[in-house]
Amino acid sequence: ATNATCSNRCTMAVKERIGLFSLFLALFLLESAAADQENPNPVPSGPTAFFESFPSKESFESKWVLSEAKKEGADEAIAKYDGEWSVEEAKENGIEDDFGLSLKSKAKHHGIASALETPFEFGQSTFVAQYDVKFQEGQECGGAYLKLITHDAQLDLKEFRDNTPYTIMFGPDKCGNTDKIHFIFRHKNPNTGKFEEKHAKHTAAAEYINDHKTHVYTLIVNPDNTYQILVDQSEVNSGSLLSDFDPPVNPPKEIDDPNDKKPEDWDEREKIPDPEAVKPEDWDEDAPMKIPDPNAQRPADWNDDEPDYIDDPDAVKPDDWDDEEDGTWEAPQIPNPKCQETGCGPWKPPMIKNPDYKGKWKAPLIENPDYKGIWKPEKIPNPDYFEDTDPVSRMTSIGAVGLELWSMSSDILFDNILITNSPDVAADIASQGWRKKSSQEGGVGSGIVDSLLKMAEERPWFWGIYAIILVLPFVLIVACCCRVKEDTAAVTKKTDEPTPDDPQAKEEDEKAEAKKEEEEEEE
Repeated sequence: ATNATCSNRCTMAVKERIGLFSLFLALFLLESAAADQENPNPVPSGPTAFFESFPSKESFESKWVLSEAKKEGADEAIAKYDGEWSVEEAKENGIEDDFGLSLKSKAKHHGIASALETPFEFGQSTFVAQYDVKFQEGQECGGAYLKLITHDAQLDLKEFRDNTPYTIMFGPDKCGNTDKIHFIFRHKNPNTGKFEEKHAKHTAAAEYINDHKTHVYTLIVNPDNTYQILVDQSEVNSGSLLSDFDPPVNPPKEIDDPNDKKPEDWDEREKIPDPEAVKPEDWDEDAPMKIPDPNAQRPADWNDDEPDYIDDPDAVKPDDWDDEEDGTWEAPQIPNPKCQETGCGPWKPPMIKNPDYKGKWKAPLIENPDYKGIWKPEKIPNPDYFEDTDPVSRMTSIGAVGLELWSMSSDILFDNILITNSPDVAADIASQGWRKKSSQEGGVGSGIVDSLLKMAEERPWFWGIYAIILVLPFVLIVACCCRVKEDTAAVTKKTDEPTPDDPQAKEEDEKAEAKKEEEEEEE
């Protein structure tokens, strides 16, 4: 009884302590979450060349310039960049006071841009571009990509349009069943001075567009001319500027001679009909492929005189049918039930393959003795050849960030647009911004465990709290067991009560058992 009492008291003490600690932890986590909610806009942890989280409409109006240009070559009715933009919260599952830039108009050209305080120069540092996109209404046809506009001291962002020079274009695009994440950079030919677009290998985008959730797109271009494309902080594409773009940065050293012509007697036929072959005398080219089955017999119950279709006997002429206006009423036709099991009408035997059919005779093919292979023009040195071993260092500097888009869907929400030279800064911005939005939308990090892990990533000292939570119950249980043992020993010593291992106790138990047996025998 004493052991049970001590054990119960200890269990209650353990539960009380764990409950109090859990309550304290819950209050602490709620307070931390509330603190995060107070400032929904990410704060860069390092230097940035450009960062826009759209904290307010006033801030947006002071930094961004609406295009007043017209798209060249388009019909006058749709040429103007008059699509509407709005700074607003997400329509569904958004975070309070977390604003983004929303493309509002369908089937219109949209143009808007914001200048960098200092142009981004490519050189020895890494280049990172990143931003959030949420296709709130999905996408039928249109893009949501950034244009990183080439620096030009004379550039007027009010004239930003489709042919405004850019250095890099990056982001998702979809039309019908075609979708991709663009990464295009404009490369300057050192011989001619002309720019040519270079397109990265295909990266699918549909899964990030069709789910109506926020996704963060990251482009990293390294000084060694390698690149990575991340979606939701996971790599979806990588490669080299020198080998994974179309057309390639460097042209081929040799090209086909445009003046070389294939000789008239050049024979590219690997095989030819045998000129000595003769059609066999019994080869009938006119025999049909199929013939009536000569062994077929007409079924005995075949209905020769019954039609395949008859008037529906249950059909009734509508009451409002007017023969003068509607014509003579006729019942609708239905399949003749008498023809369902056998058949009706004139009987014909089924057709079968003609065993004598051979088709048109052709001479068998033999090796062509004059075969010379597939003709190719001679190669000559490429007069336009050059070799650029370091295209990233030659990229033109970036002076502004722009969105120049046409879309058949509205309410495309952009946020947390970033240009930096630090992948760590970009990852931290994604953690502060996209991950919270994804959790709110029921995506990555929406579970309790993921939320706790995310909080530990943002605050490493949380790992210590988690360790205490896991270890504390075991420490209390061990302490309680030791206390019970000590209390039991103390009670035994005070009352002089025998213990199970006490010889005296063993002797008394044996005597009691013997006495019990004697009483049973007497009865």
